[in-house]
Amino acid sequence: MEEGKLWQWGVFRSLLAILQWWGFNVTVIIINKWIFQKLDFKFPLSVSCIHFICSSIGAYLVIKVLKLKPLIVVDPEDRWKRIFPMSFVFCINIVLGNVSLRYIPVSFMQTIKSFTPATTVVLQWLVWRKYFDWRIWASLIPIVGGILLTSITELSFNMLGFSAALFGCLATSTKTILAESLLHGYKFDSINTVYYMAPSATMILGVPALLLEGNGVIHWLHTHPSPWAALIIIFSSGVLAFCLNFSIFYVIHSTTAVTFNVAGNLKVAVAVLISWLIFRNPISGLNAVGCGITLVGCTFYGYVRHMLSQQPPGTPRTPRTPRNRMELLPLVNNDKLDDKV
Repeated sequence: MEEGKLWQWGVFRSLLAILQWWGFNVTVIIINKWIFQKLDFKFPLSVSCIHFICSSIGAYLVIKVLKLKPLIVVDPEDRWKRIFPMSFVFCINIVLGNVSLRYIPVSFMQTIKSFTPATTVVLQWLVWRKYFDWRIWASLIPIVGGILLTSITELSFNMLGFSAALFGCLATSTKTILAESLLHGYKFDSINTVYYMAPSATMILGVPALLLEGNGVIHWLHTHPSPWAALIIIFSSGVLAFCLNFSIFYVIHSTTAVTFNVAGNLKVAVAVLISWLIFRNPISGLNAVGCGITLVGCTFYGYVRHMLSQQPPGTPRTPRTPRNRMELLPLVNNDKLDDKV
């Protein structure tokens, strides 16, 4: 009887974790798009900077004031050699995501972001000469094919937005690779990651945002009919962005790897559907098919990755890949990092 209750509670806890993760993630995406499109606040650097500031404050409160998470101590020397390079790529990733949101629909942007597993595998193969099981390469075929079909049939295609989203995938993959090498020995969770990286990202982005968008923001404040109400929405998106990081930590510890992967792909589908209901961007039939193929490919990729990670050390390898050079997958899950800030 007790085991049944524990199982029911575990299922409820996992479902609750997934739903609140979906809620924060989709809300942040929709609010950011609303800021660029409806509030006419077309300053992605400033929006990213506000998110970093809110996340820095939130992480400090959680770790130092409320003490909900223990602080992972990092050597001062490692802060410059390890944390700062990560923060730089972290910053570029978030900025590119916001730039893409300004120019292309949420549905298209989310589909392109699903290309991240492919860029991660290819980068590790090219840069580190890592070898992957043939099933990993096979799982990338529907992802790449779906992205190509979606891009060709996208009715609201914009080259700048498309390029920003695509390079955002490369930035996410680079961040994953750097996390493996630079953060070796530090078992960072979502909150500690934000605690160390958000302040550095704020310093990196603050000057460019001020120089490139400062005058535009001042002009917007003077010409917008309700600037204070709009600023509340903008800063609320920063608070929700931090809450998203906390929700990621919760969902990772409440679900299995397979559940997390499937839920992540369903989250993309939910974001696409809700964004279409709100913004009504035109979507053709082939475009929807391409998006669906991409999500199926991402789910298959996650399944293959999980199955390979469960193989015991003595499991025979495929003859196509020499055993002594066999490499599996990134130590850091792309989805876990991709939703940060």
